[in-house]
Amino acid sequence: MRKWIRLIAVVSAVSLLGTFTTGSMKQVRASEATSQSDDNTDVEKPESEMTEEEKAEKEKEAREKALKEAYELPVQTNEIKNWPEGPGTYGDSAIVMDADSGAILYAKNIDKKEYPASITKVLTALLAFQYGNMEDEVTISDHALSCLGAGYASIGLKAGDKINMEQALYATLLASANEAACAVGETVAAEHDQDYDWFIRQMNTTCKNLGGTNSNFTNTNGVYDENHYTCARDMALIGKALFDYPEFFTICQTEQYAIPASDTVEEHIFQQKHHMLIKDNKDYYEYAIAGKTGYTTEAENTLITLADNGERRLVCVVMRTYGGHTYSDTRALLEYGFQNFRNVDIAENEKKDTYDVLEHGACVVLPEKVDFDKLKCKVEIHEGSKREGTATYYYKDNPVGSCEVTVAKDYKQKEIAFSESDKKSIDYKRIVLICTVGVVILMGIGSIIAGIIRKRKRRKRRKRLRKRP
Repeated sequence: MRKWIRLIAVVSAVSLLGTFTTGSMKQVRASEATSQSDDNTDVEKPESEMTEEEKAEKEKEAREKALKEAYELPVQTNEIKNWPEGPGTYGDSAIVMDADSGAILYAKNIDKKEYPASITKVLTALLAFQYGNMEDEVTISDHALSCLGAGYASIGLKAGDKINMEQALYATLLASANEAACAVGETVAAEHDQDYDWFIRQMNTTCKNLGGTNSNFTNTNGVYDENHYTCARDMALIGKALFDYPEFFTICQTEQYAIPASDTVEEHIFQQKHHMLIKDNKDYYEYAIAGKTGYTTEAENTLITLADNGERRLVCVVMRTYGGHTYSDTRALLEYGFQNFRNVDIAENEKKDTYDVLEHGACVVLPEKVDFDKLKCKVEIHEGSKREGTATYYYKDNPVGSCEVTVAKDYKQKEIAFSESDKKSIDYKRIVLICTVGVVILMGIGSIIAGIIRKRKRRKRRKRLRKRP
């Protein structure tokens, strides 16, 4: 017995020694690597002394690194059990939302704060449709021109120029004219005896009313401001709301537009900038029906695209996406949304006594491997009402559709917990993995010990045999 104890002690000591040695070697290697890194930093040529070729090579390496890191960022919907795997993207954030149900089909950092750049202008347009009149006269003010800097998008309008609201929105959405977007906000506000700040407040209120929770807009055009930000989910909700305004699609599907010369303005001709909406462009996508581009140094490339293949209407938003991949990422995401999901009628699957009245034709959007009975439902009763509300359905915490309902008088909502069950299942998997590895290690140690014991026994037997006369 003592021998066994000594043997186990020896094995444990060897194991600990190995661990210590490995750790020490790692520290040595890390120290060496740090030293080397420091040495390299010390000898690196300052940028002021670099040639143009060296600068270009350095920028290329940094760009390739950023692209790789962006592509490798996790896609949250890919982690959902039985959910079809979506494509990687070369940006920080991306979403695909079903415009009819509100179902989120693809999610990559959809609540991360991002700078929107000029896709801000789709919210400006939404408020113009809601609060303005297409025949309203729009006057270009000094304030509207004050936002313009070197390289900022503009169609060259001057202080005092007068156009109508429709023309201003064409300039805003097609040419991304910053002065026009600002003037739209000023004009809509003035029609309500308010100022530009009122319009900004309406932008934020509208976003919140649509369900947005992570946005703060400070201007109408998306010119960089540290406090002007949004997220992919909030922008998708804005895009979803725009499906109710056919005039938005009329403008976006125009490839070239002209503001004719008049007594109040010179002629201005400009083109659509969203490549997926231009038929002769290599990035043209037949199902794209509206959208808006965006770019600033701080935001990188942003893009919102509305698409309809005749069976499904989608909103796709990509944010902080690196140049050259904005349209290819959007195409891949839209194809993913069109090809991997089906509509499931809520009324046909929900318990008959759950709601007295259910929105006609309401559906959830699910992949083939997910059944309706696997969904959770949460009902939010509208403010000021006792029974009317919105029922939102979830699969693994991911919203897959919603509808308006009037709940039954005796309806009692079940308390549903989000995330914890999934977190626990992940923890269990980890525990099982750790235990399995532990068992394998113990079995290996046991096998080694057993082998040593057998060898010692054989030696003893041989010694006894040699001692016999």
